[in-house]
Amino acid sequence: MRKAIILVVAATAAVAALPPIYLAHADFDTDRLRDALRSATVQMRQLEDQRAALQAKVADAERATAAAKAQVEAAKAEARAAEKQYREAVDEFNKRLADRDETLEKWKTAYEEAATVARSKDAERAKFEGEATSYKASTKSCVTKNGQLIKAGQELVGRYQAVTIGDTMVAREPVFGFRRVEIQNSLQETKDKFLDQKAVQ
Repeated sequence: MRKAIILVVAATAAVAALPPIYLAHADFDTDRLRDALRSATVQMRQLEDQRAALQAKVADAERATAAAKAQVEAAKAEARAAEKQYREAVDEFNKRLADRDETLEKWKTAYEEAATVARSKDAERAKFEGEATSYKASTKSCVTKNGQLIKAGQELVGRYQAVTIGDTMVAREPVFGFRRVEIQNSLQETKDKFLDQKAVQ
């Protein structure tokens, strides 16, 4: 468009430089060139206005693009920060999970040890209870047998104290020996009573 305006201006200047003889004939062409110059000037102004409007739109678009880029960069920075926080949270969670698993394993080991000790203690307690029951029965039996021994001993002492000189002489009677047999039988019976009360493990 500028080229057209330049050509019109150049043509007008060339016509103005012509001698007057040619100017008379060229009035019609001059008017036509002036109209074309006016039209070109109007078009040029319109085009300049359109160019200015388009430049303003381009500037607005560039500003919007820059703002969008800034928003995108801010969003990227937020996303990076959120991803970093997420990774840190996951790492922390995994660490806590590993610590919990380790603690649970320790508790499990301690529980198994405690259960083993408890089972061992229960077995010992059952054994000791059995032994205690056996000892109680044995002690009761011993007490009973001790009472029987005391009774047999008292009977023996009582018989010994009741022996007289006559009994001693009769016991040594050499002919029939009845009393001697009777004394020996009595001694054997007392000995059997003592042996019957012997404690057995």
